Parts: sequence; structure tokens; C-alpha cells
Amino acid sequence: MTAARWWPAYIGVGSNLDSPVDQVEQGISALDSHPDAMVVLKSSLYRSAPLGPADQPDFINAVVGLLTTLDARALLSTLQSIETLQGRTRTGERWGPRSLDLDLLSYADLVVDDAELTLPHPGIAERNFVLLPWAAITPAYPVPGLATVEVLAGRVSQEPRIERIA
Repeated sequence: MTAARWWPAYIGVGSNLDSPVDQVEQGISALDSHPDAMVVLKSSLYRSAPLGPADQPDFINAVVGLLTTLDARALLSTLQSIETLQGRTRTGERWGPRSLDLDLLSYADLVVDDAELTLPHPGIAERNFVLLPWAAITPAYPVPGLATVEVLAGRVSQEPRIERIA
């Protein structure tokens, strides 16, 4: 019998509906309690202005690092199941309000671009609400095909507005 292989993955966590701080904390807890995953790093919480339509509440964001025995596609499915359990409904609106958003940012050194999965997550190099929390927990992590998180965070704009809250 061979032991399961544990893979590193980074997840962006965000919410701007239904008690966003609680939603983010519950999402992280759900990840950590999954039998095939364990959260090993957790950033502080950040409040950021919405990337999309401005007529919505600010987001609460964090990034977690985890180890998982799930492959990338199974992990993505798990993330979407957790979102659904916490009340997220997918309306097709891009960058709209949501109770919970769990984005698979990076999975080991995997690079994928197909209809179901894109890794690293598209657009992370421009998203301060991802890079600033991520750089706080693992600045030297090399994002496949890009640069280290610290280098990317140093290049990112301060827009949308973002502040560390806890």
C-alpha cells in the first residue's frame, strides 16, 4: 500500500454578502475539515473595493495555503461544493456580489488552460486582493509561468482599494 501524496495548493477566499467575515472564516474551516485537505497557511483578512460593478458591498478576502491529496480538478469541484453549501448561486454575472468565492489560485507546479480549469488562476498578476494576502503568507512561492508571489505583489496596483483588517 502506498501513502497518499500531498500536493500544495493556494486558495483565494472572498465574500461580500451575508456576513462576509463569517463566510470567509466558515469557508476556510470547511476546507480545513475536509478529509483530503489541511490548511497550513492562512493570511490575515483584507477588505477591498469590488473589482466589478461598484454598486455592491466591499469584499473580505484572504488566501490560504493547503496540502491536499485531491487532484486539481477534484479540488476545484470540492471548492465549488463548499461555495454552494454556503449559499452561493452562480448567476453568470462576472465579478458580482457573492456569499463565498473560493478560487483555486495555484496547484503545485501545474499549468492548465482548458474549458474546466485554468492554472494558475487567470488575472492573479493584476489582483492586489489576491497577491497582498498571498505575499504575506508565502512571498517566495513561484507562481508557475509568472514570478514569485512577492515579485508579483510588488508590481500590482493599489486599485481597487484594499486594507488589512485582521
